[in-house]
Amino acid sequence: MAEQPTSEPHIEVRDESASDASERLNHRLLGPVIFGLAIVTSLIHLYFNTVSTLSELWTSALHFGLFGLICALTTPMLRVRSVAGQRAVLGVDVFLGLAALACAVYLMLFENALYDRGVNFSTGDWIASIAAVLLILEFARRSVGWFIPVLCILALSYVAWWGQYVDGIFNFPGLTWETVLFRSYMGGQGMLGSIARISWTYVFMFILFGAFLVKSGAGDFIIELARCAAGRFVGGPGFVAVFSSGLMGSVSGSSVANTVSTGVITIPLMRKAGFPARFAAGVEAAASTGGQLMPPVMGAGAFIMASYTQVSYLTIISVAALPALLYFLSVAMFVRIEAKRSHAVKLEDDEAPTLTDVLKDGWHFLLPLVVLVAALVYGFTPTYAAGIAILSVIVASWLSKHPMGPKDILEALVMGARNITTTAILLITVGLIVMVVSTTGIGNTFSIMITDWAGGSLLITIVLVALASLILGMGLPVTAAYIVLATLSAPAIYNLIAQSQLLDLVMSGNLPEQAKSIFMLVAPDKMDLLSAPMDQATAQQLLASVPDTFSSQLLEQALSPATLSMALVAAHMVIFWLSQDSNVTPPVCLTAFAAAAIAGTPQMRTGFTAWKLAKGLYIVPLLFAYSPLITGDFDQMLQVFCFALFGIYAIVAGLEGYLEHPLNPLVRLLMFPIGVLMLWPHGQIALDVTGLVIFIIAFVWSSRQSRRMSMPATA
Repeated sequence: MAEQPTSEPHIEVRDESASDASERLNHRLLGPVIFGLAIVTSLIHLYFNTVSTLSELWTSALHFGLFGLICALTTPMLRVRSVAGQRAVLGVDVFLGLAALACAVYLMLFENALYDRGVNFSTGDWIASIAAVLLILEFARRSVGWFIPVLCILALSYVAWWGQYVDGIFNFPGLTWETVLFRSYMGGQGMLGSIARISWTYVFMFILFGAFLVKSGAGDFIIELARCAAGRFVGGPGFVAVFSSGLMGSVSGSSVANTVSTGVITIPLMRKAGFPARFAAGVEAAASTGGQLMPPVMGAGAFIMASYTQVSYLTIISVAALPALLYFLSVAMFVRIEAKRSHAVKLEDDEAPTLTDVLKDGWHFLLPLVVLVAALVYGFTPTYAAGIAILSVIVASWLSKHPMGPKDILEALVMGARNITTTAILLITVGLIVMVVSTTGIGNTFSIMITDWAGGSLLITIVLVALASLILGMGLPVTAAYIVLATLSAPAIYNLIAQSQLLDLVMSGNLPEQAKSIFMLVAPDKMDLLSAPMDQATAQQLLASVPDTFSSQLLEQALSPATLSMALVAAHMVIFWLSQDSNVTPPVCLTAFAAAAIAGTPQMRTGFTAWKLAKGLYIVPLLFAYSPLITGDFDQMLQVFCFALFGIYAIVAGLEGYLEHPLNPLVRLLMFPIGVLMLWPHGQIALDVTGLVIFIIAFVWSSRQSRRMSMPATA
C-alpha cells in the first residue's frame, strides 16, 4: 500500500516560524536593515579573527550583542496575525535586540570600574547582567525551543539556591546571586567563556567559508558530481544520496541542511529507480546525519573537541576521516542490499552529465578545500586557514563561467551571518551550563556515579552515555547535547579507556620501569610478576592492588602524554558520535522528519527506518573505545578500518536477511558472529582473517545463488 504523507503540529509550527522570519527578511524596510547588519556583523568578525587587538571578553560580548540583535530581528518573539500585533511584536523585538547590544557595550565601558570596586556590583552591573542572561535565554527559546532555557534556569538556580537542599553527593552549599551573575556574564566564564570563543572564532570562520563555497556554486557542483553515478549502476541514486551528503557535510556541517539541499534531488531519483519511498527518505536522513561526522567542519564538534582536549584541530579532523568514511560506507551497504532486494533499475538519465564534463566545468571548486588543508598542514591556525580559504573561493570562482562579483560576495557574507545565528545563540547559552558544571564540580561527581553504576565496565558506561544522549537529544540540538555530555561523562570514559590500555601493557609484560616503581611502593611482593606476560585476571588483580591515590600517577608513568591525549580524544569522539543519534532516532528526529516531508512518507516510520540505516553510529564508537581506530598508528588504523568494513557488512546482511540473495534463517544468524569476529578487539589477526574468509565465501555463494535464481526469470 502506498504510504500517505502525514503532518504533525510540531513541523507546522517550525514552518510558520520560518515563514515569519522570511516575511521580515523580505520586508521593504526591515529587510535591507537586516541585510546590512549581517554584512557588518560578518566583516566585524573577520576583523576579530585577523588583526583585532580587542580582549577576548570584549569580543565575546560583541559577538553576543550582534547575533542577539540579528536573532531578535529575524525571529519574532510571538506569531500574531493582525498587522497592529505584528508591528507591536516588531517594536519589542527591536528593543530587545538593541538591549543585547547595549549589554555588550556596557561591559566594555564599565569592566574596569567593576574591578576597581573589588568586583562589587553597582546598580548598572545588576541590570546589565540580569538583562544579558534573560535575553540570551529568550533568544535561545526562539531559536531552539524551551528545553535549553529551562535547563539553564535549573542550573543557575541550583548554584544559587536549591543546591544546598539536595542531599548526598550533589549537595552544593551555594553562591550569592551576585557571584552567579558575575560568572555568568561580567566575569567571562559563562555566556562569554570558552564556548563563546569557539563560536566567534572557529565556528564562524568555517560556516562563513561554507557560505562562500555554496554561493560560488560548489554546492551544485557536489550534487552534479554525485549524479554522475546515478545511471552507471544498479542502486546508483542511493549512492548519490550517500556521496553527496558526505561532500555537502564537509562544507555545511549541518544534517538538516544536508537533507533539504540534497534530498530534493536524491529522494525522487531513488524512488524513480525503484527504491521504496520510506527507504529513500531514511537513506537521505542517515547519510545527512553523517555530514556532522565528516571533516573539516563536523558541525562545530571538531572545534569544541580541540578546545576540550587541547589536541590540535588538524589532528582531530585527521583521525575523524576514516571513521566518517566507515559510517558512509555502512549506509551504502544498506543501499546495495535494498537495491538487490527491490530490483532497483539503472536510470538512464539523459540530463545527467558525464564525470569528465562535471570535472571540466567545476574542478576549480575543489581548490579551496585543497588550500584549506594545505594551510592547516603548513601550520596556520584554523581561523587563519579558513580566512585564506575564503579568499581562495573568490579567486577560484574567477576560473568559472560565473565569477563572484561584489554582489555575490555581499550575499555570501549575509548567508554566513544568518547561517551561524542559531548556532551562535546556542553556544553562548550552553556556556551557562558549562559554567555551572565547572563551578560545582558536578562533572566529576557525575562521572564517578556513571562509573559506579557501570561497575567499572567500559561497555556499560558507553551504553549509559548512549541512553543519556538520546534523552538529551530529544530537547537539545546535537552540538549542545555533545557539550553537556562531554562535560559530564568524558572523564569517566577517558579513565576507563586509559585503564584498558594500561591493562594491555601489564598483560604483555611491557610496563615501563618508572611505572614499576609505583608497584614497588604499594605492592613490593608482586614485583616479580611484572617482568613477564600474564593473563587478564592476574593483571587486573595487580592493578587493583594500587590505591586510588596512585592511580592517576600510574597512568602518567605508564602511558606517554601522546597516548593519554589520544585516549581523551577517543572518549570525546565516542560521546560526539553518540550525540548524533537524536537526528535519526524517534520520537524526535528532525533530519528524518525533513526527509519524510520531501518523500511524503509517515514521519515516525521514516524515523525508524533512518534509525536502522544509521547503525554505524553505535558500532563505530565501540571501535573508538576498544580498538586503535583513532589511537593507533596509520597501519593499525587502516587494519581496523578494513576488517570493520567487512564486519559491518556481515552484520547489515544479518539485519536485512539478504546478501546477494535472500538468506535462510541459519545463514542469516551466522552473519552476526562472522561480523563480530572481525569487529571484536581480540588483537588476533588470524581471527580477523578467518572471519573475512568465511564472509567472502558466503558472499560468493550468495552471488551464485542470486544468478541461479535470476536465470529462469530471464528465460
